[in-house]
Amino acid sequence: MPHYNIYEQGLDACAANYEQLSPLRYIERTAEIHPEALAVVHEGQRRNWAETYARCRRVAGALQARGLRPGDTVAIIAANIPELFECHFSVPMAGGVLNAINTRLDAEAVAFILNHGEARVLLVDPEFSELAERAVRIAGRDDIMVVDIIDPSYDGGRRIGQVSYDDLLAEGDPEFDWRLPGSEWDAIALNYTSGTTGDPKGVVYHHRGAALNAMANIVSWGMPQHARYLWTLPMFHCNGWCFPWTIAANAGVCICLRAVRAEPIWRLIREEKVSHFCGAPIVLNMLVNAPDELKVFDHEIKVMTAGAAPPAAVIAAMEAMGISVTHVYGLTETYGPSVVCAWKGAWDARPAEERAKLKSRQGVRNPALGGLMVADPETMRPVPRDGATMGEIFMRGNNVMKGYLKNPSATERSFRGGWFASGDLGVIHPDGYIELKDRSKDIIISGGENISSIEVEDVLYKHPDVMEAAVVARPDQKWGETPCAFVALKPGRALSEGDLIAFCRQNMAHFKAPKTVVFGDLPKTSTGKIQKFMLRDRARAMG
Repeated sequence: MPHYNIYEQGLDACAANYEQLSPLRYIERTAEIHPEALAVVHEGQRRNWAETYARCRRVAGALQARGLRPGDTVAIIAANIPELFECHFSVPMAGGVLNAINTRLDAEAVAFILNHGEARVLLVDPEFSELAERAVRIAGRDDIMVVDIIDPSYDGGRRIGQVSYDDLLAEGDPEFDWRLPGSEWDAIALNYTSGTTGDPKGVVYHHRGAALNAMANIVSWGMPQHARYLWTLPMFHCNGWCFPWTIAANAGVCICLRAVRAEPIWRLIREEKVSHFCGAPIVLNMLVNAPDELKVFDHEIKVMTAGAAPPAAVIAAMEAMGISVTHVYGLTETYGPSVVCAWKGAWDARPAEERAKLKSRQGVRNPALGGLMVADPETMRPVPRDGATMGEIFMRGNNVMKGYLKNPSATERSFRGGWFASGDLGVIHPDGYIELKDRSKDIIISGGENISSIEVEDVLYKHPDVMEAAVVARPDQKWGETPCAFVALKPGRALSEGDLIAFCRQNMAHFKAPKTVVFGDLPKTSTGKIQKFMLRDRARAMG
């Protein structure tokens, strides 16, 4: 006999008690409640939330009037300028899907993305007009509506489009009656992975995941209302880890930044009283090693870092300056940060070095993530919570992508047994906090022993002369593979290969120490990640 449930009788979802989740509600609410509050800062421009919301509605209305249909892709190539921030709202308001393209890609890769994502519109920052023009030509896409962004603060570039962003603003209605998506599962954004082992994959985000992860950022970071956020993280990277939508929900201040360099970052921190910023460990390292005369501030600052396992020494150096570090972890496929090293008050009393080591762990699931485990990738059985047994990191929940665009086989491979397989290897500690050990492709197997490149890098960063370090496998006839370290030294420092290897052997098991050290600059992505695939090629070429 069917079970009778009193709570299912006449209590149906209706317009009064249910609507689709979307981050578009955040900017609507903030503009209504805090219309005069500062929203965007860019060079000489300062706009409040009422003005910003009106601009988004104008652009949305103009795009729709020009024929943009639900589900159409709108691509943009831009630095962290106000127009890119606004597109996170205007494009979905018009029913479109935002594709923010990595500005460091070459024209061939951008052309692939334009075609694969079937972009109907391309907005172009003048800094990237030559790149965009070449990409459109290579893609053979004369049908794309190209929109020029006019940024008076940038001296260079040229107009290549049929219309300007200012034209869209003039055409659009500040009272444009935008609608929530028909389903919160509808796509809101398209982000492409780096594609270092083939064509990049298009990761599709939905409104529900964007709304929840944006709110999770506030909870995970304990952000007070009206936080002053500096854009040191590219907005094209996982939609800026969902922070455009977070800032709207927070009624915060979006402080734009065209170039990630130490001088403008420290200047804006002082002048705009920046309270929060995000960045890869390489950005933190740059700030730590900036000239002392730049590092002057008298207010509380919090930084969120991810993208590669941050060396404990870099975390300790940031905190020694008085900047609080929150370590998060995630992938493009999980809307950016979905795991956070949630700090416990009891740890405050630990020695500084131990605190930094605790903070270098990736942590626990954020409030939007449904599940997190470290498991054997073959059996899907969780590994013991001993901080030593390695397994693959798996996630599931609302902030996991819809899937890969037009790539069902890759989507199927990434979703296994009700989980998303990250491809990252790690351990889980007795307290339930995970710690990343390596990408599966980066683990070094030497004489049958697994060596974590991250562990070796952590030791290298402890040396006072080391600025940056990356460790990869080098083929070896006897051992199969041995660790090969690529190291950039601090300016004016000198260090021999033998001395650095000896230092490593003093601070870790001898078999884990690098057998080779190569000094010089390290190749990086636009988000500050060291490009290990290039270093692996160099190591293999050494024989």
